[in-house]
Amino acid sequence: MLSRAALLLGAALLPLTAATAQPTPTAPAPAIKPIAFTERTLANGLRVYAIRDTTTPNVSVQVWYDVGSKDDPAGRSGFAHMFEHLMFKATRNLVSEQFDRLTEDVGGNNNASTNDDYTEYHETIPANHLQRLLFAEADRMAALVVEPKSFASERDVVKEELRQNTNARPYGKLFSLYFPAVSYTRHPYARGTIGSLDNLESAQIDDVRAFHATYYRPDNAVLVVSGNFDAAQLDAWVDQYFAKIKRPTTPIPRVTVTEPERTKATHYVVHEANTPLPAVMISYPISADNHPDGPALSVLNAVLSQGESSRLYESLVYRDQLAQSAESVLDSKQGPGNLAVFAILAGGKTAAQGETALRREVARLRDTPVSVTELAEAKNEILTGALQARETAEGAGRTIASSVIIDGDARAADRQLAAIGRVTAADVQRVAAKYLRDQRSATIQYLPEDATAKAPQNDRIEVADTVVVSPLVAPGKIEVVTPASAADRIAPPPPAAAIAAAAPVTHEFALANGMRVVVVEKHDLPLLTALLVAQGGAADDRPDRAGVNSLAADLLTKGTTTRSATQIARQIEALGGSISSDASWDGSSIEVTVKSDQATPALAILADVARNPVFAPAEIERARAQTIDGVQVAIKDPSQLAALVAARAALGASPYGHPRSGTPTSLKAITASDIRSAYAKAWAPAQATLVLVGDVTPARAKTLAEANFASWKATVPVGPDGPRQIYPAPRVVVVDMPGAGQAGVVVARPGIARNDQAYYPAAVANTVLGGGFSSRLNQEIRIKRGLAYGAGSSLQAGRLPGVVAARTSTKNPSAPETVSIILAEMKRLGAEPVSAAELDTRKAVLVGNFGRATETTGGIAGTVGGYVVQGLPLSELGQYTQRVSAVDPAAVQAAAAKLLDPAAASVIVVGDAKLFLPELRKAYPNVEVIPADALELDSATLR
Repeated sequence: MLSRAALLLGAALLPLTAATAQPTPTAPAPAIKPIAFTERTLANGLRVYAIRDTTTPNVSVQVWYDVGSKDDPAGRSGFAHMFEHLMFKATRNLVSEQFDRLTEDVGGNNNASTNDDYTEYHETIPANHLQRLLFAEADRMAALVVEPKSFASERDVVKEELRQNTNARPYGKLFSLYFPAVSYTRHPYARGTIGSLDNLESAQIDDVRAFHATYYRPDNAVLVVSGNFDAAQLDAWVDQYFAKIKRPTTPIPRVTVTEPERTKATHYVVHEANTPLPAVMISYPISADNHPDGPALSVLNAVLSQGESSRLYESLVYRDQLAQSAESVLDSKQGPGNLAVFAILAGGKTAAQGETALRREVARLRDTPVSVTELAEAKNEILTGALQARETAEGAGRTIASSVIIDGDARAADRQLAAIGRVTAADVQRVAAKYLRDQRSATIQYLPEDATAKAPQNDRIEVADTVVVSPLVAPGKIEVVTPASAADRIAPPPPAAAIAAAAPVTHEFALANGMRVVVVEKHDLPLLTALLVAQGGAADDRPDRAGVNSLAADLLTKGTTTRSATQIARQIEALGGSISSDASWDGSSIEVTVKSDQATPALAILADVARNPVFAPAEIERARAQTIDGVQVAIKDPSQLAALVAARAALGASPYGHPRSGTPTSLKAITASDIRSAYAKAWAPAQATLVLVGDVTPARAKTLAEANFASWKATVPVGPDGPRQIYPAPRVVVVDMPGAGQAGVVVARPGIARNDQAYYPAAVANTVLGGGFSSRLNQEIRIKRGLAYGAGSSLQAGRLPGVVAARTSTKNPSAPETVSIILAEMKRLGAEPVSAAELDTRKAVLVGNFGRATETTGGIAGTVGGYVVQGLPLSELGQYTQRVSAVDPAAVQAAAAKLLDPAAASVIVVGDAKLFLPELRKAYPNVEVIPADALELDSATLR
């Protein structure tokens, strides 16, 4: 987990010094008020924090428990995380999965996470449902039902999560298993949160009940409510539902072990399958999060890897081109933490070279003070990130809860952020010399398997299962909770009157050169997001130049006629901001987020990047190599590869069919002329729109736009019409990836364009099928059968028709079964009408998702930009809820019959074919089998 200081807020933003690279801030940074909260502790020990914000129609409810994976019982690594899953099952008064009925089905959301130190549960719902969620959270704290069927099903789900995120994903074991294992010798932090398959299998139902009785109690919990509520009413509800929960008399077991000081470096070389590029990680032990050195370590971490002007990116990725990516992680905790530096090497580079380079950068921090410029930049980046973290009710609540659990005081947020402002270059050098010494390092070189090697290839990285806590509550002393009878069950209270949510209000004008400007005012925080979008994206790629528009967009920030790539990164990050450029299927974009007082210099950089790119040969080659390496990593993930193959199979040579980022073959073929042509076709004022969202007025926006873009003159070259939509016949394709940790399964077929009259019924139909935890696919595949960590579907609708796709990842032998379930559910949706009750919940999901997407400046800008590039009138933003609500069962069934008919769908399975192919062939005798190393994504035929 990241340091609280990187998440929290409460001091004045820091002015840059005169030594900062130009442009400099235009005015002193404004002071930021601390998060205003009230606090009280109930007689049973529950700590309650309330953050009232009447500007939102939502409310966030969070319950954090002071128990995490460090508290896993002996032989039960991964247990706290598995228990997290069981908390969504039945209680005395709630049936299994009812949390999703109370949240997702009314337009909210819920989730949870397990950390080394805590387990947290959070819901964001329309504010009129607050009482219902307090009732539900109290019921699962006091009266969780643990029964064999749900226990077995969720244990299977967690196994699939482990296979998906650890075994199948490249570098999954490095981060989730090996990093903690090498970082500790005695402390239970050495056990990864996800655990192991053997430990999960050995867990018994009595273990679960004991865990709940031991740790899930009011005096071990923090309740945070943030958003729109009445303070007196909240207190009354908290007293009504939580105050009656008894406080156990038994003490709470705590980890008290002391991790020995590491005085001798350790070094491991590990070979793992599915490793496309070598990687190296070096971990150094650090103090607990609440130690006085924490703020200086936060600044040090930002200097190392925050943004493209950071030391690791500039040296390893940009200058020396040693690494595809290079980062650092400040993993601070209640107890001893770690600062780790790691790199995924570029093609042709070795882990030894990467280790040497990482150690060189660490030594620079020890030996030489950071510059005044670097120091100011790091502080401002941390502060802008802190502002963004509190843009939503959930984010503000998370800030307080994490401070309470990790640091023992909600006000630690203010102290840490203020302390960051006082950090000096000498402080950074001091903590570097104290913590980042070579003899304190633990290093992993993570290498691909070598099929020709004769000797064993793996150093053993042992994970100690040290038991350092007292035994859990004995099973004989635990009350086994059973569901209440229908007559005795207490129903959740009814919702209160709804609070209307407002869609973003846009103000629009045009410059004389035809450039469109859209403004959305949002003055609650001093933030501004500027998004410049242009018509022309990856759909315009030539068939033999897949990825050219994405590459051109990426290169926009890599040098102009007056600024180098390094200068662009340093100048925007010196303002505490960030800049990024990208190409979607339908458009290209450049985005900047800064504190609003830095709008003038930030917009000047944005305009320069858009208007004056140079596409220098060295930058093209650097970006090409990095993109190829990134593609090589992506196609080693069965789920990602299955999605790419499915798009090709469903859309063929149509504009959305090829990989948007390109393939190694197409990327190597792209020339500088191709890149300049792609830029010229997309970027001209007459087809560009500047979207400004945040602490800005229309008058101020007009001044900024005219100052930076009024003199822009460019015309778009006329080219031939794009290719027609020609779809191939459906097919069943297996991509054989021997040794794959999981199988990626996708069923895909052509869909519709965003401006199609059927879009809203189709969107609702897709949400019924696979939109959210309560969707039909997730119900059937995850909840009922435990075959996957999750299953869902998507409707890609742009200027042109995209794919409708249903997908999941499952253990290899289960792939044929999941295919049959997906096809059956697609067919059923078109054959049977959806009940009004189910339809209402799925429409609420869409409305809720839209509302949450427009809570932040970046979210609003992205939503508006999407409407622009898809050619939609912005008036439709205000009609979204109404148009979704108007969809009836007949329209959903008609849309499903037309767009989800599996007869027109291709079936794609990527995995270890020997484990599922015989069974799949029973249903599909003509299945095509393509070895992964023979797959041709450049070809519409895949061969």
